[in-house]
Amino acid sequence: MNQSSETRTTTDHDEIRRWVEDHDGRPVTVRGTEGSGEDAGVLRIDFPGGASSGGKDDRLDPVEWDEWFRKFDDAGLAFLYQERRADGGDSTFFKLVSR
Repeated sequence: MNQSSETRTTTDHDEIRRWVEDHDGRPVTVRGTEGSGEDAGVLRIDFPGGASSGGKDDRLDPVEWDEWFRKFDDAGLAFLYQERRADGGDSTFFKLVSR
């Protein structure tokens, strides 16, 4: 049976947080990309086995969801994510895109 991967795009904070936490992810920013004042820097989601595990990328700083979503909204972003891979397996693919 040939299954296709399905992606969704949302700006709903609860939907994004639920998907990320269901995949054991956490909100982070990239250290060194902060601007002046309250700018949180470049947004990412870190998953187990991802860039920051095993010391692969020590430039990722965990942030609270409120801070992450404030930057997300201020930047006019939307969250594009994949529910399942084409083979039917669980996916942690996501992208931050312009609204």
